[in-house]
Amino acid sequence: MDALEFVRIRELEVAVRIWNPNAPRTLIVWHGFARHGGDFSALARELGSEWRIIAPDTPGRGLSSWSLFPAHDYLYSHYVTVAIALLDHFELDYIDWLGTSMGGLLGMLIAADPQHSGRISRLILNDVGPELNTQGLIGLSSYFGVTHRFSTFSELQQELNQHYASFGITGESARRELALNSARRLPDGSWTYHFDPRIGEQFVHDTPRDMWADWANIRCPVMVIRGEESTLLDPETLPRMAEAHPQLVTLTVPDCGHAPMLDKPAQVDPIHDFLNRPAPRPTSVDKTQNASAWQRAVQWLAQQWRRWK
Repeated sequence: MDALEFVRIRELEVAVRIWNPNAPRTLIVWHGFARHGGDFSALARELGSEWRIIAPDTPGRGLSSWSLFPAHDYLYSHYVTVAIALLDHFELDYIDWLGTSMGGLLGMLIAADPQHSGRISRLILNDVGPELNTQGLIGLSSYFGVTHRFSTFSELQQELNQHYASFGITGESARRELALNSARRLPDGSWTYHFDPRIGEQFVHDTPRDMWADWANIRCPVMVIRGEESTLLDPETLPRMAEAHPQLVTLTVPDCGHAPMLDKPAQVDPIHDFLNRPAPRPTSVDKTQNASAWQRAVQWLAQQWRRWK
């Protein structure tokens, strides 16, 4: 990481990790449910100095603020608000987006939204899609829906090695870095994970939606990466995704589950190739033409708030 910036969005401070801040091209990378932007250090290294990598920590994770109102802030609708505010802050009108798991779903929501779709030029989904394996989701919610406490750092590291074994992390140094970037000490001297344990409440409060409808509304080029042994993205889902997007680019990572760390040339080189493909900018449209008078008023107030905050 070459720079760390903190952006105030309403009552929350959002940490943004940046690699190659002066690079000519920019890629937004967004992490998975219980991770943070630091996971993309190897991706930044592999992509090279041509790319400025902007990796936010979602509220409740990493170095970002924890919410006092989880039922309001730990929802996809609020994450979209945070993401758009960050694009505005960095003056990114048209950007490539790579998201792992939750970060991929967030990118899908933005790319499918009539108001914001024109801001995503290319979309890369890392082990996620419009339909997710039910048992995989249950396992995810069960694990992160409770607080994990460890007496020693070694116990935490051992648990991480087991829980994230499917990520394909190899080498003792990489596993040690994962533990160092995932740990938080508690007042009694024990250890836990870096995130707010209340992020798991999202599984209770968030509203289910038909992501296939969102998928059909996406107009930008899309690439999907799937771990060969993924417990979240079934192989049968990819052909269905290609029906709506015949130009869909897919990559299956062997000997890997949910989700590939994107830390090896065999995983990053196809991403680099995809990012170098042409991505015609959508025809400019009036973002408010289909909005009601009330929606237009809300949009105007939001613009004024960003201007004067």
